[in-house]
Amino acid sequence: MAKLTILLVDDHAVVRSGFKVLLQTWDDVEVVAEASSGEEALPLYTHHRPDVVVMDIAMAGMGGIEATKRLLALDPKACILALSAHEDSSYAKRALQAGALGYLSKRAAPEVLIDALRMVARHQRFIDPLIAQRMANQHHDSDAQQIDKLSPREFEVFLLLAKGRSVLDISQALGLSSSTVGTHLYKVKQKLQLTNQSEMTLLAMRHGLLDDAAP
Repeated sequence: MAKLTILLVDDHAVVRSGFKVLLQTWDDVEVVAEASSGEEALPLYTHHRPDVVVMDIAMAGMGGIEATKRLLALDPKACILALSAHEDSSYAKRALQAGALGYLSKRAAPEVLIDALRMVARHQRFIDPLIAQRMANQHHDSDAQQIDKLSPREFEVFLLLAKGRSVLDISQALGLSSSTVGTHLYKVKQKLQLTNQSEMTLLAMRHGLLDDAAP
């Protein structure tokens, strides 16, 4: 019987190791490659052509959302399961909009993970039940609606600012000029009706968008 092949993408080696051990408890699952960034994932995907890519969303560099888009540009039939420590609906919406077939919390039970992998491998959509419920509950949340108005790049800038990063840090992390980051910052403030970095941090915390382990 052919095994379900997996490419693990996460910038924390301990997390990748844990998921690899967990996944290989199933005889029909094989982790064929691991990547610590979206940049590493692209050539590995081309080489191995795994059945499913398990993609961490909050990574340094291009990040999981951009990596998802680029993988699908390489292969529109790529099956991607987005994985995140965040349980806010904003991440799930953006991952699905980028083309991921599934979204799962890292806190999900092992049996939920394997179900998600098998469904995504069949090109079926899977959303973590808890997150799906939050997506429904936040439908009328005015803050959530404002965050949803941010473009993918504005959302990245917003999160990095909320984590206390400077404009210079963000420009280096995203490969953008400081003036471009400044333009995104202006638009973020306008769309979210915020005036400073502290307010962004509070908003991100209120929606569970910050992760102590994230860069």
